[in-house]
Amino acid sequence: MTVLEETDEYRIATTAWGVTMKNWKHAASTPQYLGFTITDPDSWQAAKARMAPSRERVDWNRLRTHYRSWRDKGWWIQAGLWFGFDVTHSWVVGTETMLIAMAENPEWVRDMIGHELEVNLALLDMIWDKGYTFDAVRWPDDMGYKGHTFFSTAMYRDLLLPFQQRAIDWAHAKGIPAHLHSCGNITEFLPLLLDAGLDALNPLEVKAGMDPLAIKRQYGDRLTLHGGLNAMLWDKPEQIRAEMEALVPKLKEHGGYILSSDHSVPSSVSLEEFRAIVALGKRLGSYA
Repeated sequence: MTVLEETDEYRIATTAWGVTMKNWKHAASTPQYLGFTITDPDSWQAAKARMAPSRERVDWNRLRTHYRSWRDKGWWIQAGLWFGFDVTHSWVVGTETMLIAMAENPEWVRDMIGHELEVNLALLDMIWDKGYTFDAVRWPDDMGYKGHTFFSTAMYRDLLLPFQQRAIDWAHAKGIPAHLHSCGNITEFLPLLLDAGLDALNPLEVKAGMDPLAIKRQYGDRLTLHGGLNAMLWDKPEQIRAEMEALVPKLKEHGGYILSSDHSVPSSVSLEEFRAIVALGKRLGSYA
């Protein structure tokens, strides 16, 4: 990260991906994206040439130091993948460039997403083969916004689903579940994701139009649900309590539910409010 400008209010910096962004210091928010180094197929090819899987990219010392204690404590170890629409439009080329490319230059899009995924899988194979196994694989790919998806089901099926299928199949070959994080309303894509074998979905963003109870009724026998508690209510104690009392008992029926907010917890939530939500979640979510 190279800092270009900094004040008491914000910091402007360029990331390792060559993306220049502005972040507020006094409030949590999505960054303001100001510029991208990768803007077309040629600049992508220059970056791609440096994106090769190698042992030097893995923090082996951290694994040697901590892995055994993680297992001894019974922790759930989840490996992360970094590929897809969200990663590429947010951190590589920009939203406008990505969406236009999906319509006008789909081969470039396939090349970016496919290469991102294969580099990730090669690195995780190195880790797994050294005995550092994990319990699940998870990746972020926000494919929706308020009320709808960023692109059509046909475009999703053509450009993105094959790579998600590859990730899911890779996980299943290891005997572990595949867990997708996708903000926004992606209800339209759920049948295809279930057909691909997805095991778990997060965050079930209520304010974007996702209906956790409807999803539970339709897919709860095949899909673990993670989230669904409206983050906009977390600093409103009475409202979040009512929301949890209405949702959690139904979402936990027959198992397959992980209690969580449906997005980042706002900084306006006090520690006391957060602790109260955790305590209520433990009470409502218990099977004892």
